[in-house]
Amino acid sequence: MSRVHVLASLVILALAAGCKAQTTSPTPTDSALTRRIEVMVRSKFSIPPDYNVLLGPRKPSQIPGYDSLPVILSRNGKTTNIEFLISADSTKLARLETFDLLKDPSFNIDTANRPIRGNPDAKVTIINFDDLECGYCARMHQTFFPATVDHYKGLVKFVYKDYPLEEIHPWAVHAAVDANCLAAQNGDTYWTYVDYLHSHGEEVNGADRDLKKSFAALDRIARQEGTLGKLDSAKLDACIAKQDEAQVRTSAHEAESLGIEGTPAMFINGERIPGALPEPQLWVVIDRALRAAGVQPPAAQPETPAMAQKPAGAGK
Repeated sequence: MSRVHVLASLVILALAAGCKAQTTSPTPTDSALTRRIEVMVRSKFSIPPDYNVLLGPRKPSQIPGYDSLPVILSRNGKTTNIEFLISADSTKLARLETFDLLKDPSFNIDTANRPIRGNPDAKVTIINFDDLECGYCARMHQTFFPATVDHYKGLVKFVYKDYPLEEIHPWAVHAAVDANCLAAQNGDTYWTYVDYLHSHGEEVNGADRDLKKSFAALDRIARQEGTLGKLDSAKLDACIAKQDEAQVRTSAHEAESLGIEGTPAMFINGERIPGALPEPQLWVVIDRALRAAGVQPPAAQPETPAMAQKPAGAGK
């Protein structure tokens, strides 16, 4: 999505949520200039036709040769302001954005108490928002995941977060809850459960795709993994029976706040992966993160045509 479309989307969301009302909306005296600016703003930022566009008063700015010009968008009694810059001779319109480097949500994803696979002390963290019923997630988990662990040999660590897309994956929330019940006792057992589900999804679906049977299969597999991991069975049974979705919902809400619309969705030391990329391209991102952390990446492997064409996985 282009940057201007992102801005337009943010504007529309802000209006829908409700913004501070404007008490005044002055109209510039030069109607021809006003019209030209309105048309330019509507065109460049894809403003829907049912939004009103008004201009506020020009004020001095900190940019030499430019004044500050507020553009006021309104609909259904709700308004929001976007600050533009206009040249002193009224021939150029500009927009500058300020980003808070200390509050970038990509660098503040909550990984507290999440199971880690890889070296816990690794300086590069790969966070993946996962859906245990997602076929694309399963494909990535079975290819990119082990290949990357093997390639970097202790230089990276993986953390999975829950983002079950329950509208299209009806047993994904239940699976995430069961996985977290295992994680509460033992991180390694969590990972064996995730490994199993991402390679045995059809076993959970069943031939008749009966949701109750899928839930029962998820619970059975979780208990099996708990037994193999020597977990407290009574505690595990109580957790599975309770089906507390709070942790899963919190993680899903975080994913939505990050603008994630599908799974898998990865962040490598804060850098978001833009959709499906082949493994070599993903490793370029990991190498860049390692160098930024003062760590020398391993030697690159020769790229085969299959590697170059095969994305690590993306979907919804």
